[in-house]
Amino acid sequence: MFENMFSHQRFEDDNDFLPLFSVDEEGDEHSMESIPEYLPILALKNTVLFPGIVIPITVGRDKSIKAINKAYNDDKLIAVLSQKESKVENPKQDDLFQIGTVARILKLLRMPDGTTTAILQGRRRFQLNRMQQEDPMMEGSISELEHFEPDNKLEFEALIASILDRAKQIIELSPNIPSEASVMLKNINNQSFLLNFIASNLGSKVSIKQQILEIDHLAEKGKMILKQMNSELQLLELKDQIENKVRVDIEKQQRDYFLNQQLKTIQEELGQNPQEEEINKLGLKAKDKKWPEVVAKTFDKEIRRLRRMNPQVAEYSIQLSYLELLIDLPWEEFTEDNFDLKKVKTVLDKDHFGLEKVKERILEHLAVLKLKGDMKAPILCLVGPPGVGKTSLGKSIAQALDRNFIRMSLGGLHDESEIRGHRKTYIGAMPGRIIQSLKRAGSSNPVFILDEIDKVGKDFRGDPSSALLEVLDPEQNGTFYDNYLELEYDLSKVLFIATANSLSTIQPALLDRMEIIHISGYSTEEKVEIAKRHLIPEQRKEHGLKAADVKLGKRVIQKIIEEYTRESGVRSLSRQIASVMRSIAKKVAMEESYEVSVKADDLYNMLGPTRFNKDIYQKVPSPGVAVGLAWTQTGGDILFIECSLNKGKGKLTLTGNLGDVMKESATTALSFIKANTELLQISEDAFDPQDIHLHIPEGAIPKDGPSAGITMLTTLASAFTKRPVRPYLAMTGEITLRGKVLPVGGIKEKILAAKRAGMKEIILCAENEKHVKEIEPDYIKGVEFHYVKEMTEVLELALT
Repeated sequence: MFENMFSHQRFEDDNDFLPLFSVDEEGDEHSMESIPEYLPILALKNTVLFPGIVIPITVGRDKSIKAINKAYNDDKLIAVLSQKESKVENPKQDDLFQIGTVARILKLLRMPDGTTTAILQGRRRFQLNRMQQEDPMMEGSISELEHFEPDNKLEFEALIASILDRAKQIIELSPNIPSEASVMLKNINNQSFLLNFIASNLGSKVSIKQQILEIDHLAEKGKMILKQMNSELQLLELKDQIENKVRVDIEKQQRDYFLNQQLKTIQEELGQNPQEEEINKLGLKAKDKKWPEVVAKTFDKEIRRLRRMNPQVAEYSIQLSYLELLIDLPWEEFTEDNFDLKKVKTVLDKDHFGLEKVKERILEHLAVLKLKGDMKAPILCLVGPPGVGKTSLGKSIAQALDRNFIRMSLGGLHDESEIRGHRKTYIGAMPGRIIQSLKRAGSSNPVFILDEIDKVGKDFRGDPSSALLEVLDPEQNGTFYDNYLELEYDLSKVLFIATANSLSTIQPALLDRMEIIHISGYSTEEKVEIAKRHLIPEQRKEHGLKAADVKLGKRVIQKIIEEYTRESGVRSLSRQIASVMRSIAKKVAMEESYEVSVKADDLYNMLGPTRFNKDIYQKVPSPGVAVGLAWTQTGGDILFIECSLNKGKGKLTLTGNLGDVMKESATTALSFIKANTELLQISEDAFDPQDIHLHIPEGAIPKDGPSAGITMLTTLASAFTKRPVRPYLAMTGEITLRGKVLPVGGIKEKILAAKRAGMKEIILCAENEKHVKEIEPDYIKGVEFHYVKEMTEVLELALT
């Protein structure tokens, strides 16, 4: 606050001048000096002149120089007004405050550089009545303003005392204000001048100082000044607290440093050095370690560097962590594989029912490994719907091979550094998750599950799937480079097994490096076996029940599968069995009597009403309705396709949230029917007066693909010929304008869905026959297959 009054710098162009010093009360506004009615006007920037205060200014503007010269040549009095905005270079009356201070020019100095410096002494306040002229200088009519003395003298005295106390506190807290300033304030006897002196030295904005200048009542002016001083004092106290806190923190750091140095000296005197002991332990571990020569050289080099480091520096802990990682990694450490192939097959069959392709591939790999003695591990990718046991299969493979097991979830991974690690130069640097997982595994040939590889993300931090290209390439992963490790690590003996629900989101280059094994959904028969062998014993154990407490027969399990679940896997089935176990556990805990063998009728009380009912698929449909087969990520499903004919102009309307490919199939089917009206015994006039509406229910679910082609053809033909589609018949296949039926994918899932829905006949393309033969005959027992090549064959089979 008061540091301004001890400043001796000069201010240029009427810009930033501040009070240099103050005069005694003899020069204040109560002087009997007469003030003329008309005076030259000087505009000031960035400050306010108060009565009794002396300031030096360097005058730069032409108008200001002319006003100063005229006033100095006349009676040395000039009217000083502050500008509202300091940026205005040529101020008018509206740009100035209307209340200012009449000043006496004590001295006018011509400087060697050609500028003019004036020393002004504030005399009395005035009100600008009107501006007489603005060019070549400002001149105006003014009237003097007087102060009103306070009514309550005692209260005013107390106010002045408070102001002096605040001023003293501010002086004590401000390092730039000398202590003599307190003595100067005590020697000011005139209360009005004291207020002006303190107001002039406040660090407030020009607008605030102007408000103080305009106040007529001394008591009100004192209150305004005290308010501003309180704000300044709070700011100074906060600043002082921050500086003290910083000072204390620095002192604590210095104290800790000295104590650590003393502790180090004492330990050295006693022959104790924890850091040296830790380094020696690392050295002893390294002697027993079997690792490549290049790793041994790196370790020796880095441990020598660690010995030279000061334990107090941040790099010491980073270097120590790096050396510990080198020691902990299983360099050239391998578990011995179990080459008893029959035992391996037994373990795999025991843990997982079905999944024959995967088991066969693992046995083939082991057979070659047994004969050759050394072989690069294959990179397998298991693709299938959720809940079919892809992840748990990896654990079973590890158990069967007597290898360690590691699982790494890739779902939602966005940062490439998660795979390759961070460089040691970064704070908080860590090795990638591949190296971390091998450290946990404790061997260099574990079974490594890369879960949900199809859900790897990509953003500004890099593309993790591109980083996986090196990991999953048998030709490259023998020299995998981790940014943190800064050494090559051999991953060629690791058996990587990736899992995915869909191949569409996997990068093509990554897909090319993996051996794809498709895992289809389970049939009802397979689910029954899985429930009996795995799910029921597991849930019984989870709920604290014994084998004698509950029994679920095949008929009950089948009812749960068909009427309470609809999925390719067995996760939902496991949850429903858990609900049954909880119901039984409650009765056992409450010592209620119950039937140990759960009956089909008991399921309503345990699981509620049935959620799915296959009876709706067994009804004989009316003309214009056919049943198609669809593939989804959760397995297969049946699809109703409906058609209605209405009076109109032959327009085709497609609804049910269909994709472009599906719409094209409908257009192709209609074009084929129009081109073969004679063959199908349809009148040509049947198309013109009628609009055709083709709808597939469950419109909230997007649908696309060509496999509904023959179903749409059958639906349209049924509607035009008025011949209903044979009951219990489902179909799938792509169509062409030439009347050919083309093969489609997802055959196993679609057939199992049809079987679950109670279908008895299925129409397929002749080329799909080979896919049907891959399905276990027992699972499709009771279903008759019709293989076709021509679209006309479909209509002959489908329409009654």
